[in-house]
Amino acid sequence: MDRLGQRVIAEGLLDLDGLAGLDELVDVGGHAEKLPPLGPGHHLGPRSPGTAGPEPTKRHRPIGRLGAMSVTTAVIPAAGMGTRFLPVTKAVPKELLPIGDAPALQWVIDEALGAGIDHIVVVSNISKPAIEAYFEPQPDLIDKLRDQGRDQIADRLAGIGRDWRVSIVYQDEPRGLGHAVGCARDAVGDEAFAVLLPDEIMGSPSLLEQMARLCSDTAGSVVALKQVPRDQVSAYGVVAPGGEINAAGEVPIATMVEKPSVDEAPSDLVIIGRYVLTPDVFDEIAALVPGAGGELQLTDALLAQATRSPFHGVISGVSRHDTGTPLGFLVASIELSLGTDDLGPGVRAAIERLSAAGNNPTIA
Repeated sequence: MDRLGQRVIAEGLLDLDGLAGLDELVDVGGHAEKLPPLGPGHHLGPRSPGTAGPEPTKRHRPIGRLGAMSVTTAVIPAAGMGTRFLPVTKAVPKELLPIGDAPALQWVIDEALGAGIDHIVVVSNISKPAIEAYFEPQPDLIDKLRDQGRDQIADRLAGIGRDWRVSIVYQDEPRGLGHAVGCARDAVGDEAFAVLLPDEIMGSPSLLEQMARLCSDTAGSVVALKQVPRDQVSAYGVVAPGGEINAAGEVPIATMVEKPSVDEAPSDLVIIGRYVLTPDVFDEIAALVPGAGGELQLTDALLAQATRSPFHGVISGVSRHDTGTPLGFLVASIELSLGTDDLGPGVRAAIERLSAAGNNPTIA
């Protein structure tokens, strides 16, 4: 947790040919200042003189051959209401529920930081103010902890906002993953970026690093894949390989289908919650026609990219923890806690006592 870093929180209404976020830019980098509303089509630009904190300007690079460009921005869609976790999510966003001694959201952010990301864009919901509050500095609390001699936790809190920045944009209504990613357009700018779904926690940033390198090398979007039994493909987006899988687990993709039947699935390779996308995907999202329920599916935008540009998948070789259900969240919390120095021994001992207790699982 030593890379929790410096941040600027921005909220911006994005008029993306029908995609909407929020219509203002707010700096909360220590001295909050509400700036004038942004008009349709405007981008996040320089702040007025005297505004505290680093300037949330866009970084522009030409679209096309990406060359050796590094991927430095990650989008984390977190606007969902977590209905599977009710009633607790009435008050606490699912993304802030603890896994070990850190919020689930922080585990995902740490993965991004480990892959070289330094700008986190969180797509949130206006009814989840705790997401924004998590990134707010609390110098009084930090000082109090230091006065108590609790320097380790004080250092962790102080680190939130030091070496990276976060922008928060709001999704005005639940209109699918494509819409959520589209709401981040102005915050991302004209550069390749990662998308990390917070319901999935990876055991290492190496997968995301590999995907970013492949995106840079091919100037095309990249998705993470896993191989599943054929009877499970209907729960995922499924890809049709356009060539052989190389020794690094990388494969060109010809097309993809969202949640096909078992008989219609083109392969047993499914898309999981990590993407590295070229910025032209925003134009594809803006051109989408809403499907059932008015949702804009990210898979449809990716399919459009795959028909005209290089598009690859990387078969994941890292551990993956699905936190989308209460049971999955509990299992992930136990597994990930076992891997930590501070909690691991105690959790392991508790599991051993439970196992020994058999039908009388009481932990003394």
